[in-house]
Amino acid sequence: MVFQATVPPYICTVILKKRNVMKSVVNYLVAGAFLLVSTIGFANGPAKSEVEKKLVKVELDPVFVKKGEKLMMNLLNISQGTVLLKVYDSQERLVYSETIDGELVVEKAFNFERAFEDEYTIVIVDKFGTYKETMAVK
Repeated sequence: MVFQATVPPYICTVILKKRNVMKSVVNYLVAGAFLLVSTIGFANGPAKSEVEKKLVKVELDPVFVKKGEKLMMNLLNISQGTVLLKVYDSQERLVYSETIDGELVVEKAFNFERAFEDEYTIVIVDKFGTYKETMAVK
């Protein structure tokens, strides 16, 4: 009889301890799952909004600057492929030609101070397209 009287409180204590143990196991599982999911999220990189995606776009067109009888050209050649530079006169005769390969930044200054009076067309060809600029010499 004495044994029966002491068993129910012991069973209640064991059941309560099991519930506490189960709660802590569930808490650890939830925390572990959260850490796993957040680690996977960080591994994929931060999510970019539509605004950020549009800001990353880079214009690859060459920049032309005219100063008197000189024309400066600058091109960011991200592909580092072949870039063709050609200059034609008004009768479409080739006056100048150059091929540049493997350069990240292509810079060229065209000096028309001693050129004959005419209208010249500078043509730049790279992987992304063909670009033209005209220069009138008077």
